[in-house]
Amino acid sequence: MIHWTGALGWGLLATAVLTFVMTASQGFGWSRISLPYMLGTMFSARRGRAMAIGSALHFALGLAFAVAYAFAFEGWGRSGTGLGAALGLFHGAFVLVVGMELLPALHPRMATRHHGPTPTRQLEPPGFLALNYGWATPVSTLVAHVAYGALLGAFYRVAP
Repeated sequence: MIHWTGALGWGLLATAVLTFVMTASQGFGWSRISLPYMLGTMFSARRGRAMAIGSALHFALGLAFAVAYAFAFEGWGRSGTGLGAALGLFHGAFVLVVGMELLPALHPRMATRHHGPTPTRQLEPPGFLALNYGWATPVSTLVAHVAYGALLGAFYRVAP
């Protein structure tokens, strides 16, 4: 039986840490990627509104993934920092390898690898491992997701 309060509470903290790591990566100039902005521009062309929508959606997805992690921990009958970190590494790698490749096909305002910018599609596609957004984007993405999973694994308690 999933412990909802634990999954959602620790999921909120883990999402905040993930967001902090990704935002710090931008601030240091290591990456230009902003997942909240990318998500938000799927729904609005207005930058301010897009950031607000994207931030809300980013945290909602963070909570949804926390519940998925909790289901995995419950299914395995255990949790832990290492197990959570490994799950986070897989999650981050999936985002980079699969998610970033699919994003241009799903995003109404993002150019694709084969079709450059248009008046509607002005966002640059992430490219392989999101390297179009900076050399350290894959590294910071993996570090952020490993931290997310490690926090959930460390603090989520599997129901007895």
